[in-house]
Amino acid sequence: MNFFSTNIFKQITSKVQLLSLLSITLISLFPLSARATKLRVGVAGSPPFVIKDGEYGDVKGISIDIWQELASLEGLEYELSPQDSVRDSIDSITRGELDLVIGPISITSDRLEQVAFTQPYFLANIGLLMSGERPKLWSRVQPFFGLAFISSVSLLVVLLFTVGNLLWLAERRRNTEQFPKDYWHGIGNGMWFALVTLTTVGYGDRAPITKTGRIIAGVWMIITMVTVSSLTAGIATSLTLSLSDQTVLQFTAPEDIANSRIAVVRGSTGEKWAQRYGARISQTSTLQEAIDLVRLNEVDGVVFDTPALKYYLHTHPNENLKLSPVSFANESYGFIISPGSSFLEDFNIRILEMQESGKIREIESQWLSY
Repeated sequence: MNFFSTNIFKQITSKVQLLSLLSITLISLFPLSARATKLRVGVAGSPPFVIKDGEYGDVKGISIDIWQELASLEGLEYELSPQDSVRDSIDSITRGELDLVIGPISITSDRLEQVAFTQPYFLANIGLLMSGERPKLWSRVQPFFGLAFISSVSLLVVLLFTVGNLLWLAERRRNTEQFPKDYWHGIGNGMWFALVTLTTVGYGDRAPITKTGRIIAGVWMIITMVTVSSLTAGIATSLTLSLSDQTVLQFTAPEDIANSRIAVVRGSTGEKWAQRYGARISQTSTLQEAIDLVRLNEVDGVVFDTPALKYYLHTHPNENLKLSPVSFANESYGFIISPGSSFLEDFNIRILEMQESGKIREIESQWLSY
């Protein structure tokens, strides 16, 4: 009985060990079999993060180098699939046609409602590219023919003429030496006195001596202190515009683009910010198309990611364009991944490790060292 029990126990133990070994083998092989499948990786974005190299569809750039390093660390096989835009790539992810999308893709609340993002690998901001062309001669003279300048000057002349007439009428009988009876001569002296008083120069070569004349002069002095400065503001504005390097106001704050003609790339975060600040938007499919509109003077500027705008200026130094000091917002770039993907946690860990080791900074400096 003891011998029989011992044999049964040995058989059961042997089977348990065999099942355990089989289970361990299957568990260890499962991730490998899962990772042996090629990932379908979409590529979307602009230089220097995604650069199309040649006519065969090869791509390179910051995002590509970071992804290749990450895939190498994870031992992944993948196939790159260029996308027309970030919006198209998000649609492909939601339809299950792609497993991942890499590129300079801004992490936003709207996009997080549709897809998942990895840990951010780059911090950027939204900027404005505009024409750097200096104004021509007519552009400098044109402000003097504007409504603000003409109306301000006209109103000032009318006031001087009115005061000149009143002074001449008050002084022409008792002060003929300074305000002659001849109408145009007398009016001219009266306008000269009004102008000198307006500018606070005070030559003293003309002065009313009658009571009525002094009352008129006193009222005019008070008017010049209180209201005439606002009249000269229109003239000063026109002069500033004419003598500055630009014929239009500089974009110095996001609010300045209100009612301005702004080009944006369809589906980009730049489009969202241009809409928020009330710009008149022209949508394009690519950044190059948007910049072409600036070169053709069909828009006043392009709102897009600053790194991409800086890279364009670096690679096109002869184009008469410049980057405005305006910054609309800061944003983070990440890779898009299907919600619930088993790779998400591993990718986040690898990206953090690459940041801590300085590998991502090294890749960025190779492309942004200009």
